[in-house]
Amino acid sequence: MSARVAWIHVAPIKALAIQELVRVDLGPLGVENDRRFCIVDPDGRMLNAKRVHLFVAVKPHFDDSLRRLVLDMPDGTKVAGSLDLGSATLVTIYGRSVPAHVVDGPWSDALSTLAERPVRLVRFDAPGEGVDRAGERAGASLLSEGSLRAIADAAGVTGAVDPRRFRMLFGIFGVDAHVEDSWIGSRVHIGEAVVEPGGNIGRCAVTTLDPDHGVPTFDTLAAIGKYRREKVTTEPLPFGVWARVTKAGVVRVGDSVEIETT
Repeated sequence: MSARVAWIHVAPIKALAIQELVRVDLGPLGVENDRRFCIVDPDGRMLNAKRVHLFVAVKPHFDDSLRRLVLDMPDGTKVAGSLDLGSATLVTIYGRSVPAHVVDGPWSDALSTLAERPVRLVRFDAPGEGVDRAGERAGASLLSEGSLRAIADAAGVTGAVDPRRFRMLFGIFGVDAHVEDSWIGSRVHIGEAVVEPGGNIGRCAVTTLDPDHGVPTFDTLAAIGKYRREKVTTEPLPFGVWARVTKAGVVRVGDSVEIETT
């Protein structure tokens, strides 16, 4: 196998547009500022793009210290300012209650207008709290480019499927479609880090949304169901795997990906 890292995607603000990086420091809980912020309703419940589709079309831009933020809104306007933390709060996310702080500034008003309901932008007090399956310490996720080709074939579409739809941390090229399923329970060396895939990632309607416009344009769930429904997996409609980080380290685009053998 000659596998390498094809892309690295993070989402500093959960539910908003992903950012493509060429290098990350992968720690025990994942990339420190991945999913560090999220949007909540008045009751403190996390809101994602399943409830507000247009969230995925909002592009956040942070400075290196995460002290200043610019939001490129879908209508072409920009919302910019310094990031100042306000009152403490608790966020309900995936059945957990997580400490956070409200982010003061123009962000909540702009996002409320987009969502057509009152929302607030908050920052988790600790890294790793915003990732899916945080209770499993799922600091990384892996998806092969071969899997993207397979779903395109299943759907009968031409051209590449945009990997941003699936919001995965690492893309892998140089391997067959869905080979990542076979890595569950193994130790995978990725750059300087080591991860251990723990299960499949079952998919939801967010993956049907165009990443630039926030509207459904590709029935990913029907395509996955067409050729993956009968597979024995840890979650239904599986596409990609989540992983625990067993050794921290730097990961770069182009780094090798190797399965540890005993």
